[in-house]
Amino acid sequence: MTSRPTPPATDNFAPTASRPASLWPESTRPSELRSSAFGSTLFGALPPVTTDSAGPLLMFDVCHVGVVLRAVLFVHAVMAVGVLFAASGAASWLGLVAGGSAVALPAVLMWLLMACLFKHPLGKLPALAQWLSAAALGAASGLFGWVLGTFSGADVFDGVRWLAPALGGAGMAVVIFQWLRLRAKAKLPADTTAQLAELQSRIRPHFLFNTLNTALSLVRLDPPRAEGVLEDLAELFRVALVDNGESVTLAEEVALAQRYLAIEQIRFGSRLQVSWELDPDAGAARVPPLLLQPLVENAVRHGVEPADEGGVIRVRTRVKMGRAVISIANSVPDVPSQPGNGIALRNVRERLRLMHDVTAQFETRLDRNVFRVQIVVPL
Repeated sequence: MTSRPTPPATDNFAPTASRPASLWPESTRPSELRSSAFGSTLFGALPPVTTDSAGPLLMFDVCHVGVVLRAVLFVHAVMAVGVLFAASGAASWLGLVAGGSAVALPAVLMWLLMACLFKHPLGKLPALAQWLSAAALGAASGLFGWVLGTFSGADVFDGVRWLAPALGGAGMAVVIFQWLRLRAKAKLPADTTAQLAELQSRIRPHFLFNTLNTALSLVRLDPPRAEGVLEDLAELFRVALVDNGESVTLAEEVALAQRYLAIEQIRFGSRLQVSWELDPDAGAARVPPLLLQPLVENAVRHGVEPADEGGVIRVRTRVKMGRAVISIANSVPDVPSQPGNGIALRNVRERLRLMHDVTAQFETRLDRNVFRVQIVVPL
């Protein structure tokens, strides 16, 4: 496929970096583009997702700052309420809370650490074995915290007092595991919505017909370019119909967005000005599949299509303070487009929250005649 240069960006948007001659640099050839998660929705239902055994949803996925903070706060809140029954006053309650924290904190951190390290093998166990493993790890972690919190290894197992931290740890672990199960299941509707929205965008009649008509008009005038349009369209369908797991790299998402804009570039010609400012170091960040394509599609539909003079889209990635920052900006025409329902933006925000929790950021803002979407994810 021959390279198809994009027109230079207009002065009213003032991009800071020039674009390569081709939307497909050597490092992102079509044959190397990995498929995004999608499922076979064109010919049938989505493939079944197993939520209690091996599958894309990991029940022990606790390797996130937000999960750790919530688990620690939950355990300490339960402990603080529990010691009220033994406290004789405010000072006594504070003392008991401090003593209980010396046991609870190392216990919950140990459970989270073990769950994070062994999330893949534990996630492949049957449902009952997962519950038993969570409880057993909780009991062992509770005893670990008990040993550390007593500051004495001589009499920690005298009598039956050790049963309290063991049973308490097992109980807290079961409650946290149930929350993780519900959290993992909550991810399924968001992913399914994104997959259906992506398939609908791929098979939207006017998008499909416009692309085919464009290719037909180029067959005699510019056969290599017509071949490139059909290859882009075929690749978009292939990506949309092949399942790839629960996350992809940012570089793969950029490559998919380039595919989509390459087709739209043929359709709009000089009306569509595209600027790519890509930091290779940011490409290693893990993001949910089908993250960028709906955003650049929104930019085309609301920023370029309604304007007679066209518009400008700028996609920028960079690394800042150990995190990948993705920015998608498009010019806003004087004549507003037909208002959308905001499903794409809400879906992207929700999927980022489910994958990265509090470590991800999603912001939208309108700066005079430019609409910006900024996403921040950990590297």
